[in-house]
Amino acid sequence: MVSVSRETAEQTEERLRRVIAQADLLVHDGAWRFEESPLDRPPALTADTLAVVRDEESWSRLVPAEGEGGDAERFGVFSFHFPEGLDNSGFVGWLAGRLKASLGTGVFVVCGSNRDRGGIYDHWGCPADLLDEAVAVVEALRAG
Repeated sequence: MVSVSRETAEQTEERLRRVIAQADLLVHDGAWRFEESPLDRPPALTADTLAVVRDEESWSRLVPAEGEGGDAERFGVFSFHFPEGLDNSGFVGWLAGRLKASLGTGVFVVCGSNRDRGGIYDHWGCPADLLDEAVAVVEALRAG
């Protein structure tokens, strides 16, 4: 279990720079899209389904974007797994702000948990044509 601390803005910045440096980073190949289905028809969970989330009306699953057609937005996706016991509180807001400032656009984040790999993990999505730029921002933060 991780204890979440109270800290100054400077301490938060220092801690989150350590967090991003220690996290496992994976850049997923290809473009991704959200595929929607009605609430009464949950999506099939296949090997290529990266994430599934729902609201009060529909399911949405994150899957590879195949072909060029359709009106679905296409995203580049990268993921972080955090080491066990590492306080990553505030990470999403911290990194999202930096990516917005650098890329000029927002991102989406879908979080999950895998206790065998330290606990919380994040899937981050940005417009597919900005993936290389987003990863460059992340790598610069990881380098210190």
